[in-house]
Amino acid sequence: MKKLSGFITVFLLSSVLLAGCGSNSGSKTGTATTEGTASQSTQQTEVSKDTESADKPRILVAYYSASGTTEKIADTIVEKLGADVFVIEPADPYTDEDLNYRDDNSRVYKEHDNPDTRHVELVTTDVEGFNSYDTIFIGYPIWWQSASWVVDDFVKNNDFTGKTVIPFCTSASSSIGESGNELAAMAGTGNWLKGERFSSQSTDEEIAEWLESVHLK
Repeated sequence: MKKLSGFITVFLLSSVLLAGCGSNSGSKTGTATTEGTASQSTQQTEVSKDTESADKPRILVAYYSASGTTEKIADTIVEKLGADVFVIEPADPYTDEDLNYRDDNSRVYKEHDNPDTRHVELVTTDVEGFNSYDTIFIGYPIWWQSASWVVDDFVKNNDFTGKTVIPFCTSASSSIGESGNELAAMAGTGNWLKGERFSSQSTDEEIAEWLESVHLK
């Protein structure tokens, strides 16, 4: 009887242990299922974000800045719109002396008086992924009531077909005048909108208001 009683005790203990192991195994399976669901949800969220990014228009701000004023305006536009930026750079940069339009011996004065010398070679006019941009802002200083001729080759060498092009300029007193229309004629492609003139005193709020007016922010 003692042997039989001992056998029954061992049998019962083994059953309890097996039941416990079965319970733990089920718990682990449940955890794995939950983690799988969370992972799937995360992947769906990432796909949604990618879709939103793909649907958002791509904007490029291309500009030439002689003294830093146009750069300041361009940087504000880039920040407010989350745009990409391309700096139009002369292969032979202008010095402060070159830009002294009051000196009839300066480079910019001579170029103005002799249009045949106005061709300015650029470091490059190629923008990576240019075809993917929907909207192009083009910024420049006003020189003698016209867009700085530094931007000419950028405008001539790129195809703006199917793109909205928005000029903006900087000057101490001159308006944007016909500079945007002149560049549009030079380009021959693109839907060119009316541009805007800014000064060195223009505020971020003024730039934001203008961006609102062109329905891009």
